[in-house]
Amino acid sequence: MYSLQLLLAVFLSAAVCLGQDAKSPAARAATSETSSAQSDFSAAQTLLQQGKYDEAIAQLEALSARNPVPKGLARELGAAYYQKGEFLKAVDNLKKAQAEDPRDNESTQLLGLSYYLAGRPADAIPYLEKVQSWFPRANVDAAYILGICYIQTKDYPKARSAFSRMFDVPPDSAAGYLFTARMLLRQEFDPVAEEYAQKAAALDPRLPGPHMLLGELFLYKSRVPEAIEQFQKEISVNPANAAAFYKLADGYSRIQKYDDAERLLQRSIWLDATSTGPYILMGKVLEKKGEFELALRALRRAAVMDPNNPMTHHLLGQTYRDMGRSDEAESELKTAQELQTKQDARP
Repeated sequence: MYSLQLLLAVFLSAAVCLGQDAKSPAARAATSETSSAQSDFSAAQTLLQQGKYDEAIAQLEALSARNPVPKGLARELGAAYYQKGEFLKAVDNLKKAQAEDPRDNESTQLLGLSYYLAGRPADAIPYLEKVQSWFPRANVDAAYILGICYIQTKDYPKARSAFSRMFDVPPDSAAGYLFTARMLLRQEFDPVAEEYAQKAAALDPRLPGPHMLLGELFLYKSRVPEAIEQFQKEISVNPANAAAFYKLADGYSRIQKYDDAERLLQRSIWLDATSTGPYILMGKVLEKKGEFELALRALRRAAVMDPNNPMTHHLLGQTYRDMGRSDEAESELKTAQELQTKQDARP
């Protein structure tokens, strides 16, 4: 007697065969076309993974001549153009994909990103807002890009809300204003960054960060006395901030207060010996003071830490030249020029 398991297997097999036999020729043809399209999509995706964008896109574009056009082709083309970096073409196809299936979350996200990367932040915002509504806490990248879009469209309160959500702080808090000020500064919205940093300092005078940001901004604008004042305030609320001592020393060096700059740089190095900036500036300050051997020591240390910094080698060349060591000066200046040329050639 057959076992129960064998009988069930025979029954299920027969049912599947009957179901297949019961399909109409049109249904079987549709199934075959879907399977063929999926196979073509998989082949194109393999090419994309290999970085063969043009070949993948050519294969997908060829499918548009089929009748009917394979379902999901617009989505695949949009993703392919996105990966290639042709964002406006990605937009055209992803909009078609959205029309075919408004619930396609991946197309929604790629459409928002494509608009953003194509330089159309206002068009990106509605799609990125949808993404943010799906992942209000988890998707940090979406919050960041959405915040940048708000900055670029000058909707600063919404930008503050996006960045505050990203850092999990209240939007009207001092930290919320500070984080947004930092993002504004990165996007070169300097006047608003200054305003927001001032607001953060006013809301919480003991908060580390706002005075540092203001000092950096003022130093960049060559408003040196104001920068020095801000760095001093930063150190008063955050006395272990090595970067604040370094930046304050930079300010003093610009007004030729080299002794003060040297003293502050030594403090910065004591607090953080892993950063090359203070060593480079120390070498520059000591060279200005005529203390060439000490300058060489600081600059050689910086060169060991970062051999590819052209500024270090340029300052070494200057110092060797001051000391009358022309061969070593020429070698270092040549190295500095070569490194600078390499840096300038980078995209």
